Amino acid sequence: MYWQSEFEVLPRPELEKLQIQRLKKTIDIAGHSPFYSDVFKKEKISSSSVNSLEDLKKIPFTTKDDLRNNYPYGLVAGDLKSGVRLHSSSGTTGNPTVIFHSQHDLDSWANLVARCLYMVGLRDTDVFQNSSGYGMFTGGLGFQYGAERLGALTVPAAAGNSKRQIKLIMDFGTTAVHAIPSYASRLAEVFSNMGIDPAKETKLKTLIIGAEPHTEAQRQRIENLLSVKAYNSFGMSEMNGPGVAFECTYQNGLHLWEDAFIMEIIDPDTLEPLPDGEVGELVLTTLDRELMPLLRYRTRDLTRILPGDCPCGRTHRRIDRLKGRSDDMFIVKGVNIFPLQIEKILLNHKELSNNYLIIIETIGNNDELTIEVELGEMFTDDYSVLQQLTKNITHELRDEILVTPRLKLVEKGSLPQSEGKAVRVNDLRSKN
Repeated sequence: MYWQSEFEVLPRPELEKLQIQRLKKTIDIAGHSPFYSDVFKKEKISSSSVNSLEDLKKIPFTTKDDLRNNYPYGLVAGDLKSGVRLHSSSGTTGNPTVIFHSQHDLDSWANLVARCLYMVGLRDTDVFQNSSGYGMFTGGLGFQYGAERLGALTVPAAAGNSKRQIKLIMDFGTTAVHAIPSYASRLAEVFSNMGIDPAKETKLKTLIIGAEPHTEAQRQRIENLLSVKAYNSFGMSEMNGPGVAFECTYQNGLHLWEDAFIMEIIDPDTLEPLPDGEVGELVLTTLDRELMPLLRYRTRDLTRILPGDCPCGRTHRRIDRLKGRSDDMFIVKGVNIFPLQIEKILLNHKELSNNYLIIIETIGNNDELTIEVELGEMFTDDYSVLQQLTKNITHELRDEILVTPRLKLVEKGSLPQSEGKAVRVNDLRSKN
């Protein structure tokens, strides 16, 4: 079943024809912004010079620095009188990145999120609880308006206060929850502490997760703890927010909605395109945004286009779960390491909890990697057992990341807990 069948199952030739039509319109609109007006004049670009998806390469990449350097209105292409909302990053290290939306843009965004929710089985009979923060963060209002567009009863719980979240779930018969993975794990812990079995005492069946990288092992653990099916969501504020790509019920990659975005995968070093199946940086172009379109935006997210068709029948291509971000990568002893490589190993051990912290520091003239991870609630305090477990996991980590870390098994609850996005890496080298 499809919520917007006129788009979701378009044959590829028709979908690409629609992309080119919308790309030409987007170029015409973007040319009214001060930023793109200068770019187009310099590169001699107009909608008439872009007649195929291959011609997209004529347009230079847009970066986060472009948004910051042209803050606040330099990329606004329409009349601000038509603007009805903006969303912004925190801007703690300089100008924030700000995206402006017209009513058309918000309607298009709501449709995409509703399409995602419908794809995983949600209907107007569901009760949808959103544990994201509202305000500048797009996960709150993005899912709120999408769930309302679908016709579900919405519970705008916002972030935090886990016991209150659980009370709302039980009182209103919540069937679907949106939460970031680390907070979903936290909810499972609070359920356990309260002596509540989600499988028997709630109506939960669906969990939407996203906003922070997570492994398949973490997803499966969350599904088991909460007795739900957990579906991966991808979005970013520069591309609206949630609703850019989403898993279907087959859970074999995220369909990226190609009627609203053109995607490219490039080598982040050479900036050259990569073939389907190879991991690189995701680049996105908006196709249905009027007030502030973005062309060839470098997301810094690392993924790949999954070859082949999906059994669900949707023709929009799928991206793999994110490997990480090119700017999440850290280098220790000349080796490129991503936090998800470490998480994958840790979550294979049931003796450990989900909470861990990666610490990088310079000792003497050498960079040293320390990984602190909490033990599970029911695990033994037998020293010899803990010593052997530490040794085994250290060997597995060394085989995966090619660097031998110092592994510290710590008591449950001793590491910082966050009901927002989890902080996994503390690089002390940059603070010296």
